[in-house]
Amino acid sequence: MADLRRTFDSLVLVAGSRFAPPISRRIDALRALGVHIRTVDGRDDVDAVTARDLVLDGDSEQVCRVLDEQLRRRSRGRVPDIDADPAWTLRETGGDPLRHRVIESLFTVGAGGFATRGAVEEPRPDSVPMVLAAGVYTGRGPDEHLMAGPVWTALDVDPAPVADEHVLDLRTGTLLRQETTGQIPFRSLRFASAARPGVVALRAEGAVGRVRAGKALRLPDGGHATTGVRDGHRWARVVDSSEMTSVAWQRQRRDGDVRTVERLAVLAAGRCAAPPPAALADHLEAARQLGFDSLLAEHRAVWAARWDAVDVEVPDAPEIELAIRFALFQLWCNVGSHDEAAVGARGLSGRGYSGHVFWDADVFVLPAIATMDPRLAVAMVDYRFHRMSAARVAARAAGRAGARFPWESASYGLDVTPTSGYLGGVPVPIRTGALEEHVTADVAWAAWHCAQWTGAQGFLRARRPLLEETARYWASRCRVDDEGRAHIDDVIGPDEYHEAVSDNAFTNVMARWNLRAAASTTASPEEARAWRRLADSVVDGHQPETGVYEQFAGYFDLEPLVVADVACAPVAADVLLGRERLAATQIIKQPDVLMLHHLVPDEVAPGSLVPNLDFYGPRTAHGSSLSPAISAALLARAGRPDEALPLLRIALRIDLDDLTGTTAAGLHLAAMGGAWQAVLFGFAGVRVRDGVLCVDPVLPSTWRGLGVRFRCLGRHVRLRIAADDVRIEVDAPLRVNVCGGGEVVVTGSARIERRSNG
Repeated sequence: MADLRRTFDSLVLVAGSRFAPPISRRIDALRALGVHIRTVDGRDDVDAVTARDLVLDGDSEQVCRVLDEQLRRRSRGRVPDIDADPAWTLRETGGDPLRHRVIESLFTVGAGGFATRGAVEEPRPDSVPMVLAAGVYTGRGPDEHLMAGPVWTALDVDPAPVADEHVLDLRTGTLLRQETTGQIPFRSLRFASAARPGVVALRAEGAVGRVRAGKALRLPDGGHATTGVRDGHRWARVVDSSEMTSVAWQRQRRDGDVRTVERLAVLAAGRCAAPPPAALADHLEAARQLGFDSLLAEHRAVWAARWDAVDVEVPDAPEIELAIRFALFQLWCNVGSHDEAAVGARGLSGRGYSGHVFWDADVFVLPAIATMDPRLAVAMVDYRFHRMSAARVAARAAGRAGARFPWESASYGLDVTPTSGYLGGVPVPIRTGALEEHVTADVAWAAWHCAQWTGAQGFLRARRPLLEETARYWASRCRVDDEGRAHIDDVIGPDEYHEAVSDNAFTNVMARWNLRAAASTTASPEEARAWRRLADSVVDGHQPETGVYEQFAGYFDLEPLVVADVACAPVAADVLLGRERLAATQIIKQPDVLMLHHLVPDEVAPGSLVPNLDFYGPRTAHGSSLSPAISAALLARAGRPDEALPLLRIALRIDLDDLTGTTAAGLHLAAMGGAWQAVLFGFAGVRVRDGVLCVDPVLPSTWRGLGVRFRCLGRHVRLRIAADDVRIEVDAPLRVNVCGGGEVVVTGSARIERRSNG
């Protein structure tokens, strides 16, 4: 029998299914509080019990004693424990002050377009507590940035913990903090309700006289803020060009020498105005009436449903399995609401890049989100669609037709890209806003991909202007020479180490794809014919004799330097070599040409993936967090999964190990979305083509199997991939093609033998 004092906060398992009335009444009371109690009956069920379960042997007096203690602790507001399953939990000790802000980013929790950094409850100089809302900015132009709202997690803790542990439970979406010294350690648990977006909850406990609730809401630095009390609830509002309002309720209780604090809050925000405090009172009262334990229970139920629909199993690589789950968790926490979703490069985990929206959202995050929550992927497309007017104005300002989307976007779709910055402490001009125009085609691609993956063709018809207006832009942007060939001059490709180049292969081929995609959807036969003719004339730099695409005109004439000549990748080669020296070489920041094989494989020459991997792989510095995951996906697709695996590991550890030294400013959502793409589209070999789910897996030699769950074509899909077969489960009939073996309709489940990749 386990030490009951160590298990009073744990998940409870009761062996047996028939109980005397005293036990049944206690079980019913705990379930009413939202406590999860499993009952088992029979030898087979008992054999499934794990070492983490609390097993009661059925003795009535003993069972009553444990259940009574559970009831008492919940009635006093004690902090519940989590199931510390190493396959589902991240742990960090707070001893290293240099890593403190990284931990805050890593342990961000969020839901429904609001997120709270994992800052400690007490004030400390190296802490950046912050509550952010999707699409809620302040400032103008390049200075426009995400606006911070009232902080709901602060407590008065004196003395502050000097040794603590943070445990993020991915399975239930809860963050536990516990002091590792002292007779009465400080403990806290918080979550952002996945069941009631905007509702957040905190419980904390510590020695009486040491822990006090203090103000339920505290104002962030900067901005215009007001606060007050209404109907016994504290409210706070931050007002600038946007508004964020919070209303909170809290209470303190005592359990012997332990002081407990319980706090609930409701968050609301708007680009122009947020609901007033009075409008949030009913939501807060509903949450208060339900109570912390029941709020936690329904929150856990939502997370259970999420993981039932989307998950990964890599039995031979538990560290990769956990890191992928962390990526999926933070994508759910950081990507906004189902209205429209503005997804900045660092999500809502920090103010890195000011929260501006880049191509990261369209190309790296959205394809991942479409496999997790299709409605949210549609909301990401709608963020762009609702800013078409600004894109049209930008095209007119450049003397072009159609719509030109900005490199960095915020509230209204205006270009908010800075014009200068620093590289290695030296001021440098930033030219991406003026020249990195491929984002316009990327926006169109995101809308098309969303329609293809979800199977919602009506969605694309309703947003057809995204494809048409961007095609009109490229039609006016192309320069046609005397021989009838179309060129695009003076651009920056994804590489970004080489500026103001002509005929960048990625930009040109994406523009060509954009023209053809719009031609297939437009209602204007005349424009369709013109766009197809122009697309056929766009130069792409392909060398038929080698299969390699020249990254841009003149690239092959540069110094043929590879990364291994100067450093080990990943490396910020621009800092190492300097901008001018680097621009004279063939070293590139990220897989520029290779991105075409990832996004539009039907738009490049058949058989060109491998020669381009062989040529550009050694030249890629992976100086961008976007780079390793896509390279991993393409290596896997090329049948080289063992080469792909180290790059996948880099992508997954970018934030967990702070490889770039910038995680303190927020998580790299694109790297997380890219890592999930590498697993699902690369190793599992999943694609959608004309309404058919195609599966062509290639696993590393160290993986005996891979399991993935995801959403696709309106279905919930589960794949179990082994050396010899693929097992598929679906919740509705689905057309499937495995390893090119021909299309079959799967209903329920099926086992399909894998054909040899040789």
